[in-house]
Amino acid sequence: MSTAVLSGLKAPLGQAVAVRPVTQTRVIRSEWIKFSTLRSTWITLILSMIGTVGVGALASWGTNSRWSHLDAGEIANFSAVSRSLFGVNLGQLAVVVLGVLIITGEYSTGMIRATLSSTPKRLPVLWGKLTVVSGVMFVTSLVAAVVAFFLGQALLSTHGVGVGSPHAVRAIVGAALYLTVIGILSMGVGFAVRNTAGGIAAIFGLLLVIPGLGNALPSSWQPHVLPYLPSNAGSVLFTLHPDPGSLGPWTGFLVMCLWAAAAVAAGAFRLVRRDA
Repeated sequence: MSTAVLSGLKAPLGQAVAVRPVTQTRVIRSEWIKFSTLRSTWITLILSMIGTVGVGALASWGTNSRWSHLDAGEIANFSAVSRSLFGVNLGQLAVVVLGVLIITGEYSTGMIRATLSSTPKRLPVLWGKLTVVSGVMFVTSLVAAVVAFFLGQALLSTHGVGVGSPHAVRAIVGAALYLTVIGILSMGVGFAVRNTAGGIAAIFGLLLVIPGLGNALPSSWQPHVLPYLPSNAGSVLFTLHPDPGSLGPWTGFLVMCLWAAAAVAAGAFRLVRRDA
């Protein structure tokens, strides 16, 4: 329908319907409306927060209750900060589901056709979704990490530390950054795969299965492969006693961001080149 026709349409009160150009800001606003009105997105976010806080609290309580039974090696490698953030490993599973589902859900219902037909160019849709989802994920993940830290330290009792402990703030913010990038990685795969089950399986395999299989590689290969896998690289940001041979915190985070950028690039390529 042409702009001239649209400008001649009448609203219920007799006023002409204003026709405005499509801008990135308006696309982001549209994506926010879709995101905020879906019940499943908030349920998944809440599950991620519950997993992050709940498992961290359980791990902290369990460690404190059996402290007298820990051997010298466990005590030497113990980190109160990392223990309280242990739930990030579970919270990321809900983030993966949300990141994939927010994309593939539109493809499965056919709503993506309406989304793309209302936007002359396709990439602003991708940037809009990434902006909205990553912004919400960072805020909710940061809240969950802060709650997990303080609750975990309280449950650790005399073995806990304060927020002023070395690298504590970096670990808290790092946990939120890690979960946010996991979400971006999942969205990129969602755009590339366009199938919910396939997208979730691909991310779970990359984050959980391949690192385990990597331990079967020859020992001479492992230092050149395992530290560069996305979950191993990114988790160093909130783990204060990482495995020997791990990358530095910010180097590992950069490697993880490169994985996410590659996934987004693959998703953008298919979004532009393939029909909805």
